[in-house]
Amino acid sequence: MKKIILYIHGKGGSYLEAEQYKKNCLNFDIIGIDYNDYIPWIVESQIQSVYDKVHERYDSIYLIANSIGAYFSMHTLQNCDIEKALFISPVLDMERLILDMMSWVNVSEKDLCEKGEIPTNFGETLSWKYLCFVKENPITWNVPTEILYAGNDNLVSRQTVNEFISSHNAHLTVMENGEHWFHTDEQLAFLDVWMKKAIG
Repeated sequence: MKKIILYIHGKGGSYLEAEQYKKNCLNFDIIGIDYNDYIPWIVESQIQSVYDKVHERYDSIYLIANSIGAYFSMHTLQNCDIEKALFISPVLDMERLILDMMSWVNVSEKDLCEKGEIPTNFGETLSWKYLCFVKENPITWNVPTEILYAGNDNLVSRQTVNEFISSHNAHLTVMENGEHWFHTDEQLAFLDVWMKKAIG
């Protein structure tokens, strides 16, 4: 039985990160999906193209996705044949995240609608087109999912994660002293143990 993992990185990440997870995923091939845009209707075609190719060649497809990569994965692959998903610090509710970011800079939906795009002081540009896309394309996610969440995540709230868990076939693991970006030796060691167990 041929098994493969698709890896979908987060913002500022790289498809090459898939290499560091090989040691945790024995008996699987693993391929990172290369993308540089962070616009869902662009990334969608790139993810779908890779999925279509591997779906022809493999019996079982797993998914590992990081941060916004989880949102792109769920949006693109919600009706595809994915056996299991592993999400690291996932963006689970993109509409909630955008609305949160708007509140951080006191931008209303009316403001955003009128201006189209509004840059922020934390490096993100708020986009009316993006918000409308998210609202108009709700996600139905039925894939069994393992989530690794950091107690000090400054992007995704614990409430958002708990709401997702309560309404999906998902299991949560929390590293209380972790951060949204798992990068220290301690955090990466925790991630490795979690991933080996989650892959089964």
